[in-house]
Amino acid sequence: MIRPFLPPFSQPAVDDLRHRLRQTRWPEIVSGADSSTGVDRGFLQDLCGYWMNTFNWKSQLDRVATLNHNRYQAREGHIHFIHEKGKGPSQLPLILTHGWPGSFLEMLKILPLLTDPAAYGHDAADAFDVVIPSLPGFGYSDKPAQPGMNFFRVAEIWAELNERSRV
Repeated sequence: MIRPFLPPFSQPAVDDLRHRLRQTRWPEIVSGADSSTGVDRGFLQDLCGYWMNTFNWKSQLDRVATLNHNRYQAREGHIHFIHEKGKGPSQLPLILTHGWPGSFLEMLKILPLLTDPAAYGHDAADAFDVVIPSLPGFGYSDKPAQPGMNFFRVAEIWAELNERSRV
């Protein structure tokens, strides 16, 4: 079963994240260390400072929430996906999947190019109906409660999702 889904926003969760980032105890810098020994501490501190003080979590979620989010009930739990219909005479179905680790967010830049090629100077007949699922345990998808989730099962879920999202 497929149901519409609205990505939730929680200001308390953002506040908690900012608090935890402020409380970070940074390790000492090891003399002679380079990128082969881990992430540069200064870079990581700058990134955390950006998340705490500059990044607008609510506006980013509002932007992502303009897409058509859904959840599909698989045997293993709910699978989040975006489903955007193509703007053309006869759209082909297309599933875009992220890798591990990753996120459906990686696919959003190319989404309009695939669903509305005419807006970018290409033939409208090349439009796709695009489904972008989140792997089990990622994004807004439930994590599997039982062992056995592997790339074979994910492929089966994507086939189920493709079949059910086309109706």
